[in-house]
Amino acid sequence: MPQVAHDAQSGPELSPRDIAILDFEKTWWKSRVSKEQEIRERFDLSTPRYYLILNSLIDRPEALAHDPLLVKRLRRLREQRQRERSAHRLHKA
Repeated sequence: MPQVAHDAQSGPELSPRDIAILDFEKTWWKSRVSKEQEIRERFDLSTPRYYLILNSLIDRPEALAHDPLLVKRLRRLREQRQRERSAHRLHKA
């Protein structure tokens, strides 16, 4: 019986753009231009839209399977920023 690329429980595979975004997150700091400019040039996306896509992407198991170290690092950074925002709001109240 032939094997399938993914089973019914896994989500759709990563698109070429998804993979490009993950790969970009590993190497953007090597760019000679700002990250925001590189995002516009490479992906034709606004910075906020790019981050919405990235945040959704790092929640997907396929992204974790593609690059576990990167996805775990990005998740940790996101969680840290969320904790800092929460602490700031509590301190203001």
